[in-house]
Amino acid sequence: MAVEIIMLAVLRSGPVHGYELKRRVQRTTLTALSNNSLYPILRRFEQNGIVTKSVEAHPGRPDRNVYTITDAGRGLLAELISVLPPQLAANDEEFLVRVSFFQELEPAQRLAILAVRASILDAAIEQVTTLLSESDPGPTGEWRNLTIRQLIQNFERERRWITELETKAGS
Repeated sequence: MAVEIIMLAVLRSGPVHGYELKRRVQRTTLTALSNNSLYPILRRFEQNGIVTKSVEAHPGRPDRNVYTITDAGRGLLAELISVLPPQLAANDEEFLVRVSFFQELEPAQRLAILAVRASILDAAIEQVTTLLSESDPGPTGEWRNLTIRQLIQNFERERRWITELETKAGS
């Protein structure tokens, strides 16, 4: 879903042809975007009235398809950035893409997204802390314990950041 959000955000800034869209989306995502994933999304968007496609002729070169976002596409973008489904909340990119659009959201929407991510982090902290308590404290568990402690530190660091964002997001 993060890729779709980024695609719609790129299209929101103006019409763009497929190759340029792919290039601009790839610049801002960690997810590999091939033509085999880009163009089916664009076809689905076109079928659902999210984008329109026009053909731009270039003498001596192949024609290019140019995509333009519609009002329905703008509405879909607003809908996608305003909610973080629980099944996507553990995905860093899904979460961070939405945070990057917080300036467009109401405080309640921001706080709801942060709450979903916080619940995922809290559950992860609890799970990994339990693993650590059950782990072999001796030399055979040394590397595993180092790894588990690092995970806990990462989760706790992000949890503190979420608390900071909640303060800022509520205003």
